[in-house]
Amino acid sequence: MRIGSGYDAHRLKKGRKCVLCGVEIPCDFGPDGHSDADAPLHALMDAMLGAAALGDIGKLFPDTDGRWHMADSLELLKKVYELISANGYTLGNADITIILQSPRLSPYIERMRASIAGALGVEISRISVKATTTEKMGFTGDGTGIASTAVVLLLYC
Repeated sequence: MRIGSGYDAHRLKKGRKCVLCGVEIPCDFGPDGHSDADAPLHALMDAMLGAAALGDIGKLFPDTDGRWHMADSLELLKKVYELISANGYTLGNADITIILQSPRLSPYIERMRASIAGALGVEISRISVKATTTEKMGFTGDGTGIASTAVVLLLYC
């Protein structure tokens, strides 16, 4: 068994599409970044890569490489999981926390879990997605940013 943790944060930008865990969330702002800036998926990918000691997403998908500009993070997640699988690992489970003051994410959590499970080809019961606020403290609380953490358990097959 191998355990990995991941973290990602992005500024929020008015007029940018808000895609979290591969699910578009209707609002007038979204995470800003080189790819689609899906912070929860970026944290998940880093957790998986860390558990397998294979680096991080910046190493695999550098923001200096135009191929990854506006990339769909679900597609990047599939590439990461192919690499994880090629190294003999399978996902035991993943636990993701999204830290964002607004919008309220509870109506989208099950779709997010299904999106990740589908991309990885695993049962939805292996994927946990939670959302929380910071009670208006810090960059996530004042609405200028989003953060996400992820913890994974990989099993060697």
